[in-house]
Amino acid sequence: MGVSKTNLFTDEQNMLATWAKALAHPARIAILEILAQAKGCVCGDLVDKLPLSQATISQHLKAMKEAGLIKGEVSGRNICYCIDGKACQVAGASLIRLFQVCSCC
Repeated sequence: MGVSKTNLFTDEQNMLATWAKALAHPARIAILEILAQAKGCVCGDLVDKLPLSQATISQHLKAMKEAGLIKGEVSGRNICYCIDGKACQVAGASLIRLFQVCSCC
């Protein structure tokens, strides 16, 4: 397996790639939309709303949490997930900058 060479790119390029990877599945987009509407929920709530298993949803939540787009807070035996508004603002601004640069061509 090759080395990713992320050190050759800017911090913003690396972060944008991390966020893009964390959003690179339609289930993750759906989860973010649900979290935005509900202002947070536990994995079981997502299982009720999506045609995916609990294990699959947990994997998606983990990927988005590792990318910093969502937060998880322990609530009894569950973890209540919510969007990290600040991180999503920064990610959105980075995406806008990228596409503005690309649209100038």
